Amino acid sequence: MRVEEEYLKVIIKRFQSVKELGDKTIGQLTDEQIHWVLNEASNSIAVIVKHLNGNMLSRWTDFLTSDGEKPARNRDQEFEDTIRSVQELKSVWENGWNVLFQALHELNGNDLLQTILIRSEKHTVIDAIERQLAHYAYHIGQIVYIGKLIKGKDWETLSIPKGKSKAYLEQMQRKYN
Repeated sequence: MRVEEEYLKVIIKRFQSVKELGDKTIGQLTDEQIHWVLNEASNSIAVIVKHLNGNMLSRWTDFLTSDGEKPARNRDQEFEDTIRSVQELKSVWENGWNVLFQALHELNGNDLLQTILIRSEKHTVIDAIERQLAHYAYHIGQIVYIGKLIKGKDWETLSIPKGKSKAYLEQMQRKYN
């Protein structure tokens, strides 16, 4: 396998892993909880998801052939809390991810060094992909943290539970050795 193909395989896996953290957090929340904010300077999970969706649609639609900041995008509007329910939130969430994964699956190794534009700034495809992965991981980290704040003792951990690291390591060693 060529390095380029391995990179695309790995990057898709990384986006799926980041998405899964959001999926598992959103799955623990109620309609009311998706609107919780710490203070006026904070965004709710609903707003963060709406922003991610707007970004994904803009960046990944016609990824190789048009500027990643589409003229129709209204970024400021993404920060208005208009999502009504967890069901609507999940629909908006999946919509953005579907566009992203479709674009990634359409890429091939020869595309990676091609130049694309984001707000008229030139990026290689690799750079644009990495930029978006970092951006989405940042916001999904916020979603997870807000979920933990909201759920408190009822939070269902998304990773290795505290005090269970040794048992998890042993489980992984049995699985892979």
